[in-house]
Parts: sequence; structure tokens; C-alpha cells
Amino acid sequence: MTTPDTVQGATRIRLVREAELPLLREIERASGEIFRDIGMAEIAEDEPLSLAELGHYQRAGRAWVDTEAAAATATATATATQDTTDASGTEGVPVAFLLAEPVDGHLHIAQVSVHPAAAGRRLGAALIEHLAGLAVEQGAAGLTLTTYRDVPWNAPYYRRLGFTEIPEARLNPGLRAIRELERTAGLDRWPRVAMFRPR
Repeated sequence: MTTPDTVQGATRIRLVREAELPLLREIERASGEIFRDIGMAEIAEDEPLSLAELGHYQRAGRAWVDTEAAAATATATATATQDTTDASGTEGVPVAFLLAEPVDGHLHIAQVSVHPAAAGRRLGAALIEHLAGLAVEQGAAGLTLTTYRDVPWNAPYYRRLGFTEIPEARLNPGLRAIRELERTAGLDRWPRVAMFRPR
């Protein structure tokens, strides 16, 4: 059974604390820098989710972090004033996070970000697997997300994790509304898709 604190190898997945919300903004900002390398500087420069937006997910219990003591030095300056000791007494600094919300009977991944210093450790995949376990427990039909179709660490990566593209004509009302908001925000300058994975 999935619990609020789940050990995944050397990392620990748990619900985010309110005091850590500013750190999530720094993780999102840092993780976006790689978009500059593929000519998508506008995405890198996009402002991270606000504290109010992050707080919405945190208060609803739908924001999780992956912590890793070995990566603490990578984010030490951003967390110098934060208490990074979890309830078990284990030191752990968030280096990745996932936000989700119920949409159309699924758990929708609104955001998943990994700090570049912790890249390549499958932390994002671990967070998604954690959410998949919650989907089973909660009776959700599966997971959904929206992402860039041609960015290597977006849709092609999610396909390797079991996601498949949903044709626009088959989008349910909730996902259709999300895609419309993305278009209004100008995100469709590069092709985007909605994707689904069974729980």
C-alpha cells in the first residue's frame, strides 16, 4: 500500500511541507533552463508557479517531493533556512516534485520537475509510479498529462513510462479545458499533446 512517506531506494517520496514551497519554485526554474538548449528560451524564462498556486496543491495533499540527502549540496543555498528533517528524523532535501489533481476521473499530472543536479536518477519516474499507486488506491482510471510532443524529455520520455497520446477529438471536458488554457497562454507555439496511462 502506498503511504504518505514511501522509500524508493536512496530517495524518499513524501508530501511537501508548506515551508518548502519556495524551494519548489527554484526546482522548477532550474529544471526549465535546459529548454534554452533547444531554442525554447521562452519556456526557460517562464515564471514558475506562484506560492499561492503551489499552496493550493499542498493544502489539498496533492503535492509530493522526492528527497535525497546526497543531493542536499545542490540546493543548500535555497534551503539554508529550512528544516529538512522529516518526521522519521532522516535528513532529506527536495530535489524533485510532482503536482496532481483529479480531472475526468483520472489523476492529472499538472507539473513534474527534477533539479538538474539530481537528473538521471529516475526521480521523476519514481514520483509518477508513486502517483500510479495512489490512482489504484483511489479508484482513478489512470494518469493523464499534457506535454510537448517533440521535446526528448517530454512526450518521448513519457511514452517510455507507458503513456500514449490522446487524439484531440477524444479529449474529455476537463482535459479539453486544460488544453484550451495552454493555447491561450501561448504554450502551443510548439506542438503539445495530452497523454494517458492506465493505472
